[in-house]
Formats: sequence, C-alpha cells, structure tokens
Amino acid sequence: MPEPTSSPLIQQIAADAPAQLDLTIEAHLQQATQAADQLRAEFPSLADLTALEIALAAKKDRWPLLLHLAVKLAKSKQILSDIRQPVHISVVFAVYKEHIRILTKEEHPLGENFLMRKIGQLNWLMGEFPNFGWNMLVVDDGCPEGSGRIAQQILDEKYDGDNVRVLFLQDAIDQGLPVTRPMTGTNDSRKGGSIEYGMWVAAQQDLPNHIILFTDADLSTHLGQTGLLVGPIMVDGADAAIGSRREPESIVIKTGTRNLRGKLFIYLWKRVITNLTEIVDTQAGFKAFRADVVRDIVEDMLEKQFAFDIELLVKTQLRRSGSIVKIPIAWIDSDALSTTTDLQPYLGMLKSMVAMYRRYLPTNPQSDAFAEFIESLDEDQWQTLVAHVPEPIAAREPYTFSDFDAVTVDDFRAILMGKSGNADER
Repeated sequence: MPEPTSSPLIQQIAADAPAQLDLTIEAHLQQATQAADQLRAEFPSLADLTALEIALAAKKDRWPLLLHLAVKLAKSKQILSDIRQPVHISVVFAVYKEHIRILTKEEHPLGENFLMRKIGQLNWLMGEFPNFGWNMLVVDDGCPEGSGRIAQQILDEKYDGDNVRVLFLQDAIDQGLPVTRPMTGTNDSRKGGSIEYGMWVAAQQDLPNHIILFTDADLSTHLGQTGLLVGPIMVDGADAAIGSRREPESIVIKTGTRNLRGKLFIYLWKRVITNLTEIVDTQAGFKAFRADVVRDIVEDMLEKQFAFDIELLVKTQLRRSGSIVKIPIAWIDSDALSTTTDLQPYLGMLKSMVAMYRRYLPTNPQSDAFAEFIESLDEDQWQTLVAHVPEPIAAREPYTFSDFDAVTVDDFRAILMGKSGNADER
C-alpha cells in the first residue's frame, strides 16, 4: 500500500499552504476548509483519514500547519457524515475584555472577528448534515469593556440566524440561579462562572443526543474540529471528549514561556488530583460533555475561576470512571491578547485544585504533602519555581508525570531556599 502522504493532492496542498498559518486571515481559513473537503473526496473513509493523520504527525515539521489542520477538519466532518441519529450541539464560550479581538482586522490590527468566524466554522462543518443542529451561547463574564454588548451588536448587524444568544453572568447572579452560587458579583468569576452558567442554560434544553461543548473566545481551536469530540460520545459512548494538545497526533503552535510553566503546573497538579491519571492537558479550551452529565455535575461546582475545567473532569470521572476520552487537536496559540497570560492564574488554579482534592478525593500522604506545600506558596515563590523548573521536569514530556514523581516537596523547598533547582532523579 503506498504511503498516504505520497498522494499528489497532499503534495499540492503542502505546496500551496502559507508559510505561517494565521486563523485570523479569512483566506487562510477558506484554504484550510477547502483542503479538508478535497481530502475527504480523496480519502473517503475515517480509517483512511486517520492513517493520513498519523503519517503526517510522524514527521510534523516536514508538513505545513495548514495541511495538519485540514486533515483534522476532514476527519471531523467525516465523523459527522457517518452518524445517522439526530444530534444537537450547544457551543458555549465566555467573553471578557474581548472588545478588540471580536473586531475585524479592518477595525483593529489585532481584531480576529472571532464571533462571525466561529459561526462560519460551525456552518461549514454541519451545514450539509440535516440531522445535526447547533446553537451558541456567548456569556459576558462581567466585561468592563462591554464585550457582550458588542457581541450582540455584531449579531444584530451581521447575523440573521436565531441560534446564537448573548447572556450576561451578572443577570444570572441577580436572579439567584443556583449555578452561580456562591458568587455575589462577576468579580468572583474568572471565566469559570460564565462557562458553568452557559453550560447550565444549554442543558435546560430537552434535545435528543444533546452535546454541550465549551471553547475559548479566540480562534486557537478551529470549531470545524467539533466532530472529533462528537465521535467518541455518539459512537463510543463516552460521557466527555476533551481536546488535547499533548497527544502524539496533536499539532500545536505555542509562543512565549507557557510551555515550561505548563510542565511545572501539570507536574504539581498530578501529585494532588489523582483520579485523572490518563489526562495531561486539562486546560485546552475545547471540551464536550453529554447534556445529562452536565445536568448532574454543573449546578454545585466549587470552582468559578480558571480551574473549573479540572473540576468538571474530576466530577465526570467520579460519576463514571473511564468515561473521558482524549482527542488530539490542532491548536494555534493566540497569545497577543490573552487575558489568562495577563492574569497569570497558575498558582490560583493549583490552590483551587487543592480545595477539590480535599472535597472530592481520598487522602494520601504524598498528595497531602503537595497540597500543604501549594497552599503555602505566594506569587513571588511561584515565580521563583517557574524560573527554576527542575531539570527532571523540564526534560520530560508531561504524559509521563502520572508515574514520574521523583521531584519531591523537599526539592521544591530547596529551590525556594536558594539551593540547586536540579533535583536528583530517584
């Protein structure tokens, strides 16, 4: 059997691909979806597309990002084409200080036009499948710049559909909805409160095969990949499917220092949250859940800030062990206007995970030690650890961290005391 990458179509897509894929450029988006449709025509089965995905991922740097993305988009659409039951997908995302990114590039150099592009991506994916329906819930997280109001204005001017709504977290808090407790205002939320509210609203709909997906406001994850999450739920019976940037077939373009900091974050939370051993990437903003699962878990959430992803996963796993599936995705960092980069939430997230450990999970000596250590850290100490990530952690891939626990609390304390940051491997 010939190597799938030897196809003339593959060679042509690769030759025509831009050197730097930019998902804020409409021409690049159109080129990616057009390539995906061409790939589906040439590789007409999911097995063929999966073989191509694996072959390309084996030599990631040889092939342009657009081709990697196009294969995942083609797989996503093929998955939907193979499903015959009626399915409804609700997409939720929060907006906070997105008043620039929501604009077009003509209106601002950093504009991404993300709202209309997300709508376009979902229409491309599901438009030809009458058994699939979708709606979108945009939730204003108390944005001082009026992101929700701007989103509504854009919809009023540019969109004639009735399946996209703008919600305001403050309205839900004022109504005293249980899903918002114990928040007294939007300052108590950092994205988590709004996503939980949006998911709760979506789950009130009584729809067959209803799947609720949340994502980020930016364009880092092309929503044309939604089918990759739908498949495990509809075909394999999973309760949740989560996009992961840390699988062998994941395609990631990441900027800045977040990768090394992310390794430290993952190593520490793995010592505390012990029922998610197979999951590494908890923070990718691309996760889908069965609506009945959402109804069971979302109303009494502990976390309203950035660690809400982990609590959703912990509660899903406790509800039915082994019910979460990881899916490799294509993800392009949108760091220029990232609110999470500005807020540096990692230490706060770790402390939230300690609270989850104490609420949901059985205790053990190692987790207790790391929980107490994390609780003792202040922001300056966290930055010291980030600047001196122990070599055994820096040199490893995070998927090994469930089993690798050689860097101890004492090693981290030694760093803070000004000693060597290179803990011995044991």
